[in-house]
Amino acid sequence: MRISVLTEADPAEPRVASVPETVKKFVGLGGEVVVQSGAGANAGVPDSEYEAAGAKIAGSAEEALSGADLVLKVRRPNAEELGKIGKGATVVAIMDPYGHEDALKAMADAGVNAFAMELMPRITRAQVMDVLSSQANLAGYRAVIDGAAEYGRSLPMMMTAAGTVPAARIFIMGVGVAGLQAIATARRLGAVVTATDVRPATKEQVESLGAKFVAVEDEEFKSAETSGGYAKEMSAEYQKKQAELVKGHIAKQDIVITTALIPGRPAPKLVSEEMVASMKPGSVLVDLAVERGGNVAGAKAGEIVTVGNGVKIVGHTNVPGRLAATASALYARNLYAFVETLIDKESKSLAVKWDDELVKATNLTRDGQVVHPNFQPKA
Repeated sequence: MRISVLTEADPAEPRVASVPETVKKFVGLGGEVVVQSGAGANAGVPDSEYEAAGAKIAGSAEEALSGADLVLKVRRPNAEELGKIGKGATVVAIMDPYGHEDALKAMADAGVNAFAMELMPRITRAQVMDVLSSQANLAGYRAVIDGAAEYGRSLPMMMTAAGTVPAARIFIMGVGVAGLQAIATARRLGAVVTATDVRPATKEQVESLGAKFVAVEDEEFKSAETSGGYAKEMSAEYQKKQAELVKGHIAKQDIVITTALIPGRPAPKLVSEEMVASMKPGSVLVDLAVERGGNVAGAKAGEIVTVGNGVKIVGHTNVPGRLAATASALYARNLYAFVETLIDKESKSLAVKWDDELVKATNLTRDGQVVHPNFQPKA
């Protein structure tokens, strides 16, 4: 069983799909691990550490992929990489399938068995494989650090001989994994924290972290969560009421962090131009949904925009990648936990159980076809 770990082709992706810790485990399962030279360089892992863990180093992607049974990546393979992956090989990565039907067809046409880690079901046995949570957790932490860096003032209240410095006010919009970590980080840094979400279950979580919950708590709010734990799209009437409440609140905030995403849809607009204009000069908005269209009016992917009133809108892309070493270590563990279920311990070979619920939930392409029910080509 030959396992290949590639250097990510996208120069904006510093993460790597395997680290020495997981390489050792794959070798222990009987795998021959081949790592492309430089794969871990941007995540602080030199080739020598992979070699010490039992991997072979390949000088090129072509060499790394030669004879590969299993290919591990952070992002889905591009056309050039697909041309080098053997037919029938299994590829596991964060595939970003929504809206990319052409890319799925290309993987099917290449004859690879593709698995999307971000489609992992939210069930107990899959918690250790949940890449959305592991990466969002880091994004929430980093959003506060990035917001604080752009804010230019201290976050905690400070009592000094020269007078008292008030605590910064931080508002978190969207209390999923990223939002909860943002609340915890902002609280640890001494800010006064408030948060909002359309899911009623989050109120208790917000308050347990020492923050104040802000939301219109009507009947629609009480049923605003899917069985999978995601937020539902709210009615126009609710959105209007919530926007009115948030509008007055945002004007008093120093840092606003938005994290709201609905799987497979553009990010909901939460902060209007009028709300941005109401904020004090020097205030900061950090939009974690900018790659999906953004929650904040005026946010631009990959840019920090300063609007007319001196408010900054931070639109960093791939925020987990801004903590590449930690993000890679967590992602590699998620990946290993899933891949381990695809390996037969006796024969030390890939033996995918196609009827397993984890496999069915994550398998995008097989035998030259797009097989996932959510991504079937339209007739």
